[in-house]
Amino acid sequence: MQRLIAQLALAAAAAPLLVPVAAQAQAWPAGKPVQVIVPAPGGGGTGDTIARVLVEGLAKRMGTTMVVDNKAGANGNIGAAAAAQAAPDGYRLLFSWAGTLAVNPSLYRNLPFDPQRSFEPIALVAEVPNILVVNNDLPAKNVTEFVRYAKEHPGKLAVGSTGQGSSMHLALELFMRETGTKMLHVPYNAPGLATTNLIANDIQAMFQLIPGVIGQVKGAKVRALGVMSAARSPALPEVPTMAEQGFPKLMSTTWFALLAPKGTPAAILDKLNAETNEVLRDPEVRKKLADMGATTLGGTRQALAEHLAAETTKWKHVVQDANIQLQ
Repeated sequence: MQRLIAQLALAAAAAPLLVPVAAQAQAWPAGKPVQVIVPAPGGGGTGDTIARVLVEGLAKRMGTTMVVDNKAGANGNIGAAAAAQAAPDGYRLLFSWAGTLAVNPSLYRNLPFDPQRSFEPIALVAEVPNILVVNNDLPAKNVTEFVRYAKEHPGKLAVGSTGQGSSMHLALELFMRETGTKMLHVPYNAPGLATTNLIANDIQAMFQLIPGVIGQVKGAKVRALGVMSAARSPALPEVPTMAEQGFPKLMSTTWFALLAPKGTPAAILDKLNAETNEVLRDPEVRKKLADMGATTLGGTRQALAEHLAAETTKWKHVVQDANIQLQ
């Protein structure tokens, strides 16, 4: 009896501590602006553009002020670290992507955050696939012919990227690993220069994100051979996927997601998930993203958690096999 009384007393003492948290979650957002950290420069990059479309939609739906806070640097690590250290109250969120969340843990020895432990998943937002593009003088007209040509000329094909460990570089490493080919990686500081050199045949191929090369593909300045996603891109529907051409493992997309600092109340997370999914159902939002080569995703919080875990494992193997390490 005395033990039961003690347990009830402890429960009664703890109850008042739970009320403010529940009340805070129920009232959120309560007249305060919500900051969404984007670990990239402002000004029209793919990630920043998608983030602003989402933030605008969320602000309208929830009737609150939401602002994008660009914190670029260190391949996304500076912004992600700032978000990980923020108070878990729903007023600072993180909009980030595959490279920072799923690849950087394998590229960097001492990250100041753990993507799977430092954040609460909210929702997948969109994805942009890599696409294999080649110089028009290259005889290959499809992926099978490209693989054959690469095997006939081992180490001779120069393939551009935006640097060690970039999405473009890892797509190349995945391609070589799965097809048994060997090509020469040529890192660039700027994707625009890489594209210019591809057109000039200084390099022969690139695995570029669709928004970065869609104009050159539509203008017939380069030839697109295959999209590295599960379905064809709405921006380039005439380009078949790798899977359609017999290479189902050649999947490489930059996906984008919304997250919150660890410990953010579940009621806030659930509300953000529901509102994000509603924004992504908006035909106008879907068209904006489709026009730039992005496919809307959405889904449950658990789906994002599982996707992040699977992608982290996948790219860890690619990074290790290619012996890529950044400081």
